[in-house]
Amino acid sequence: MTADEFNARYPIGTAVIAYPMTRPEDDAPDLFERLQTTTRTPAWTLGHGTPVVSVNGYAGGIALTHIAPAN
Repeated sequence: MTADEFNARYPIGTAVIAYPMTRPEDDAPDLFERLQTTTRTPAWTLGHGTPVVSVNGYAGGIALTHIAPAN
């Protein structure tokens, strides 16, 4: 999903589940963290092309591939 597609679908304040380092299916328990939170910025694209978004409770952006709606 691109940053524009994410922003069209999920406004700031959307409840999400964020996986800052690894997702559950990555099988890396030492790096696994699950945050139930909300988006705090619109998504944007980093210089190398990865779309990210900032969430409450975490500094920096998290790749959209590591964000899921909390519905």
